Amino acid sequence: MKRLCILIFFVAAAMPSVAGFTEDALLDIWSVDPLVKVFRDAVFVPDTRADVHAARGETATFQLVIRPRGPLDALTIGVSSFVRETGASMATPVKIRFVGYVNVDRPMQKPCGDQLRQPPADYPDVLLERETIAFGAAGAQPVWITLPVPAGATPGLYTAAARITARSRTAESITEFPLTLTVYPVTVDKSRLWVTNWFAMHWPHMNIHPEPESEEYYALLRRYARNMAEHRQNVALISPLALTEFGVNDAGELTFDFSRFDRWVRLFQEEGVIGRIEGGHIGGRMGDWLSAFGASVRVVREGAVVSEQAAPDSETAKTFYSHFFPALVAHLKEQGWLECYLQHLADEPIAQNLESYRALAALARDYAPELKIVEANHSKDLTGAIDVWVPQLNYLHEAHAYYRERQAAGDEVWFYTCVFPQGEYANRFIEQPLIKTRLLHWINFAYGVTGYLHWGYNHWTADSPVTHTTRPHGGPPYLPAGDPWVVYPGADGPLDSIRFEAMRDGIADHELLSRLAEKDPEAAQEVVSRHILDFDKYDTDVERFRATRVALLQALSREGK
Repeated sequence: MKRLCILIFFVAAAMPSVAGFTEDALLDIWSVDPLVKVFRDAVFVPDTRADVHAARGETATFQLVIRPRGPLDALTIGVSSFVRETGASMATPVKIRFVGYVNVDRPMQKPCGDQLRQPPADYPDVLLERETIAFGAAGAQPVWITLPVPAGATPGLYTAAARITARSRTAESITEFPLTLTVYPVTVDKSRLWVTNWFAMHWPHMNIHPEPESEEYYALLRRYARNMAEHRQNVALISPLALTEFGVNDAGELTFDFSRFDRWVRLFQEEGVIGRIEGGHIGGRMGDWLSAFGASVRVVREGAVVSEQAAPDSETAKTFYSHFFPALVAHLKEQGWLECYLQHLADEPIAQNLESYRALAALARDYAPELKIVEANHSKDLTGAIDVWVPQLNYLHEAHAYYRERQAAGDEVWFYTCVFPQGEYANRFIEQPLIKTRLLHWINFAYGVTGYLHWGYNHWTADSPVTHTTRPHGGPPYLPAGDPWVVYPGADGPLDSIRFEAMRDGIADHELLSRLAEKDPEAAQEVVSRHILDFDKYDTDVERFRATRVALLQALSREGK
């Protein structure tokens, strides 16, 4: 029987508690629902069970917690194969990671009523991929065990065991903790919910700075893309304006080479993200938050191509986009990408700069009428200028009737979170209960909103993202913990967070709810209404949520989905 093992060394002693209690064991182990954030001071809970219910195509997640009873020199954890009653095993790798703690140094500006700890405090978030790990102080240590359930898995009950070997200077103990997985005759493959997390590629202050266009650069980009796809992201922000190579022909006119853009798109396609292409912004504010938008243009100065910002209704902007946009559209058609392409203009238009946003939209409507415009927006007063509306969740709440009208008229509506909304709204903030992050995509389903956007995949700062989880920002005083990133920098690529795992599972939930709605819309709405009471009111009881999930899987099993 194959076992996957991770060896952990302790300095002084530091780890969790158990449900497989024995008198001679050197530690305690117990099971905690993976939607519960386990802190270092967690207390051993006896007689717990590790039971997971999943559809085929989902990722099954177990969370065990280990606490040593005294100093330990080493700890080894392995998980056996998952075996069905018939004796057949599930041919898929089990992944074991350790939940690491990050310091939430400041609270969000408007804390929620169910804030788990008052910052500054250490919170569980990053998933560590290490064979050895040291602890300088005693405490509980969560262990994160994930199993991708194959789409072709035979439904039924599967069992496995986590085998924990603890060694001190004078003794050794072995404890086995049973794991149970129920697989339903329901398959989740592609997600219909559109999901994007914006990412960056350069952090020289963190020594993550591969030379652009190098093989190392594209290898890292591919690891990010693969990680996104593993978490059900299916939209990628890729900017043709930023990636196009501009040249000058003999007549002194601009030329366009889209080769770099193509390489990015194909890479994300190969890794399973696209989906859809989110064309990067062509403009931005020309000053502070309240200022008008300018258009990013390329012009020829003394025989060289230079980048400038121009008023969107200026002749300079019209001259550039009258050439660039038709060339882009022709290229998208040639590659077969036009139907899956969306174009950003300028981020977060507000009441004070709507006129300049409409002027940007006029550039796109005049010179590329085939392009759909997508935008994260604060104002709804842009009818005709946006095709895929992405209001912040609180603005969606305030103007839901308007956005329903836009959907009826043929527009799409997504929502986004970024710094706000705070308070009781669901978000990705580390201070919140983890179930609120998962319920983001139940909100999608409850209100018929077909996409979710977040800006912060990996926007780390000079400070360690483990010790400083908030970061400065030009707008609010600072960005709350959990807003700028949902993964952490690892030696060879991204380290997941438990929040990113919860998002992935919420996207799968959305697909399951959508499948049920195809057969029985009223039943699907009844299921989602158990936990989404309003845009900012939820039932976050984890046990009731698990019962709802089982009911959903059972309903789909009866429907043969």
